[in-house]
Amino acid sequence: MTEDTNVRPPLIDGNKDFQQVTEDICAPMERRPTNLWWVAILVSSSMLLLGVVAVTYQVATGIGTWGLNNTIGWGFDITNFVFWIGIGHAGTLISAVLFLFRQKWRTSVNRAAEAMTLIAVMCAGLFPVIHMGRAWLVFWFAPYPNFRGPLWVNFRSPLLWDLFAISTYMAISAVFWYIGLIPDMATIRDRATTKYRRMIFGILSFGWDGSQRTWSRYETVYLLLAGLATPLVLSVHTIVSFDFATAVIPGWHTTIFPPYFVTGAIFSGMAMVLTLMIIARSVMGLQDYITTRHLGAMCKIVLTTSMIVGLAYATEFFIAWYSGNPYERFTFINRALGPMGWAYWIMVGCNVLVPQLLWFRAVRSNVAVIFGISIFINIGMWFERFVIITTSLSRDFLPSSWA
Repeated sequence: MTEDTNVRPPLIDGNKDFQQVTEDICAPMERRPTNLWWVAILVSSSMLLLGVVAVTYQVATGIGTWGLNNTIGWGFDITNFVFWIGIGHAGTLISAVLFLFRQKWRTSVNRAAEAMTLIAVMCAGLFPVIHMGRAWLVFWFAPYPNFRGPLWVNFRSPLLWDLFAISTYMAISAVFWYIGLIPDMATIRDRATTKYRRMIFGILSFGWDGSQRTWSRYETVYLLLAGLATPLVLSVHTIVSFDFATAVIPGWHTTIFPPYFVTGAIFSGMAMVLTLMIIARSVMGLQDYITTRHLGAMCKIVLTTSMIVGLAYATEFFIAWYSGNPYERFTFINRALGPMGWAYWIMVGCNVLVPQLLWFRAVRSNVAVIFGISIFINIGMWFERFVIITTSLSRDFLPSSWA
């Protein structure tokens, strides 16, 4: 018999059985931390401490430390907010959307992507709180019964829609992530060698027994949550884009922003998943589970969304020219050729030009090159938000305020 060349290669390398898969996946959790792990914890803790010191100084001094002034009402704070919300989209895309489309390759990366979503949304939520300048008044965000008479939040403001959309997204994503983890918790429970470990994971696994009825109910709930989470991929960043699209600032009030923001979010989120997964597969020895086929599939999504983002950049310039509005034209000329033009060309180079390398199969199978491209995309997508926010505000209608 001749070998069938049309048969797809297996998703996991090494011809492993279920027992080997369980051993390999549980091994990083069951072995003692190495010296390298402690060094990584020390470095990350030092960076966290630096962040705490910086934010404490900013709260004590004022939000002007972020570069905010009379002209630029939003700066690094909202730039970081939009950036992290975008990062959080890949987890739901990989888990929910690809699950509904029965894409089996998602199973090697979906748990980590879901965890990344939760962490990214929590990071994003910090910045509007700090942006207030008085973080202890954050409860003013919420529409709760109060004794201030008719003083309520503005239900017509997209900023309030952000609060509802992101909190809903966070809740659904957290439940979706945890429901998916329950069988895994039960596996760790059954492998536990200490009483306390067995008790903790017994509680976390909700008494999972692996019966047919349990699996049937689990799959039903997982499917329903995937259906709930999928519209959130589109709605959350669409509502974030309304923060800009409903304004009257030249360069902002445009109907292209909702699809442009959603595509850019998926683009940046997939790049961040690539960054983290390449590190994880190398450090944890998971090359057989996160293969070049998985990385190649994610690269194709990155390439597709990169081209859509590039089209959006070009469309913005065309609309500015076609509109005949001198303020709109000036905004985009200033973005590309003004004093902050360097940020615009970093954005275009990292988001449009660099990803074109992914057309080549040799690039999509080279892990080191993919890692480098993902880093460039992360940088480029941060600069995209910086360009949209800070560059558009830095030169408003009055040249006297341009300083």
